[in-house]
Amino acid sequence: MDLSSSAEARKYLEKGCPLGFRSKVWLLCLSINASNEDKMHYLKLKRKVSQSGLLVDHLVYKEMKLIVSNDDMYFVFVDYIYKVLLPFLRDPDVLRCKTKPFQGSISGGNDQTLYLTHIPPSGVVPFHGFSMYVSPLCYLYDDPVELYAVFRELYIRYFHKLHTITDDEESILSLCITFERILLEKEPQLVLHLVSIGAPPLQIAFRWLLRGFSGYLAAEQVLLLWDRILAWDSLEIIASES
Repeated sequence: MDLSSSAEARKYLEKGCPLGFRSKVWLLCLSINASNEDKMHYLKLKRKVSQSGLLVDHLVYKEMKLIVSNDDMYFVFVDYIYKVLLPFLRDPDVLRCKTKPFQGSISGGNDQTLYLTHIPPSGVVPFHGFSMYVSPLCYLYDDPVELYAVFRELYIRYFHKLHTITDDEESILSLCITFERILLEKEPQLVLHLVSIGAPPLQIAFRWLLRGFSGYLAAEQVLLLWDRILAWDSLEIIASES
């Protein structure tokens, strides 16, 4: 395999990717090189974790206890996922994505000067199931720096859209509309039946879309689906293949 650009890597992924090549192809797709600068950045974030705690850290601890620890596919990665999510919450580079982070006023020093800061520094408050954006990646990367870099880039490019209400054509709202439209076109009788018994299709499928199917499909199937997201640089495949 001789791929020299992100475009070539995406083209390669369109036809599926052997497990042994996936980690390298994804790095190329996302233009990640895991340089010394990336390593230093990750170590800096780890130091911040050890130096001070955040209130949202408790959401991660609860997430690990309730979800990851009880998942047959991912419970072995609990400690590894901690090494990703806790630094992630402290990474201001995550603000590159189109989220609208909460800002709070902080009083600093004796002069009581007020200034605005993002809370947490990444602008992301983890929700129930947030760890499922990381968990499948643990099968691909044994280097925490690469794992962190890939997860952060996937989140900035794609995953933040799955829990952000915007007018973006790939936001969760648009994906829900696409899902309902396609299902109604292909399986109208099924839609009518589900609605008649009080189980609208979107009510069932919403959590699948929200997590990119992670936690609902086997890890290998999730990675195959995410191959397609990278190949076409789009989240629409999630709704169209539901």
